[in-house]
Amino acid sequence: MFEFDIDAQDAGSGARNGRFHTPHGIIETPVFAPVGTQATVKALRPSDLHDLGASLVLSNTYHLYLRPGDELVRDMGGLHQFMQWPGPILTDSGGFQVFSLSSSRKIDADGVTFQSHIDGSRHRFTPERSVAIQENLGADIIMAFDECPPPNEYEYVKHSLTRTHPWLLRCIEAKTRDDQALFGIVQGGIFPDLREESARFMMDLNLPGYAIGGLAVGETKAEMAATLDVLNPILPRHKPRYLMGVGAPEDLVNGVLRGVDIFDCVLPTRLARHNTVMVLGGKMNLRNAQYERDPQPLDGTCTCYTCQHFSRAYLRHLVKANEILGHILLTTHNVHFLLELMRRIRAAIAAGTFRAFADEFLSHYA
Repeated sequence: MFEFDIDAQDAGSGARNGRFHTPHGIIETPVFAPVGTQATVKALRPSDLHDLGASLVLSNTYHLYLRPGDELVRDMGGLHQFMQWPGPILTDSGGFQVFSLSSSRKIDADGVTFQSHIDGSRHRFTPERSVAIQENLGADIIMAFDECPPPNEYEYVKHSLTRTHPWLLRCIEAKTRDDQALFGIVQGGIFPDLREESARFMMDLNLPGYAIGGLAVGETKAEMAATLDVLNPILPRHKPRYLMGVGAPEDLVNGVLRGVDIFDCVLPTRLARHNTVMVLGGKMNLRNAQYERDPQPLDGTCTCYTCQHFSRAYLRHLVKANEILGHILLTTHNVHFLLELMRRIRAAIAAGTFRAFADEFLSHYA
């Protein structure tokens, strides 16, 4: 059911075009997944995502467990029915949020006790509980429960693996649904020996895919690239690789160069809520006075609905007036920008020109 076919391989890098088969459709890779934390991609309808060409959406286990509750989602037919998204869905395990959002938490060998960031109530996640929640949510791709440690504290990261690896075994044992693909999460911070140790441990389990966690959490971009360089020759070529929480355009290109197939990030929607859009030259903040009378679209080469219909002057007016339409139009553009970038990446890989494409893009995007 969860076959991964590689259709093209770039001769000069780790980049490849693939097709990952899921119960709700084929995901063409490399792919960027917009993030629908609360079972919704902020400011966009599911039909908007479809029209933009999204093929995979991510939702969040921690948030949906707390509100409205994973059992409610199950009783409403699962995430696909609940949020009216017919395509593939990926859920994370909740581990990152437990460690990043909870102000009070206690970690032990069995799991994590934490305090809700919403109302202060106490909860406990174990590997078994995380899998059970994700089975209730019903995503196509689910994540093993893990700890996301500080990336640059060697002794802590090393000790963390002694929790994360047994937790993965427990997730595998707890999983009951055959229509969900469980990915392990390779941890190890920025340390090559720990990353290799984690990757080789998971390879022996023959999982349907492998996530790379613990990046984009404070390390430099050079350290991220170096970590991916370590993992690229180690992780199995015939399984998809998912770089968690990464979505800056330059990071997508550099990740594909290093063999990554799946990306997700809140960046396009978060930037839009802060009046900022991504264009080929970098970023543009629409609150800047220079756009007050600018009749141009955001990007004259862009084919999104926003750029085809509206001027920078009008978009600046919307964000200055705090109109909802401004968030919708900027989000539409940003999501389109990243999805179109991935389409261009796949086309370049198929044509055998990805290395040149990457060099050209990275030389212009600031």
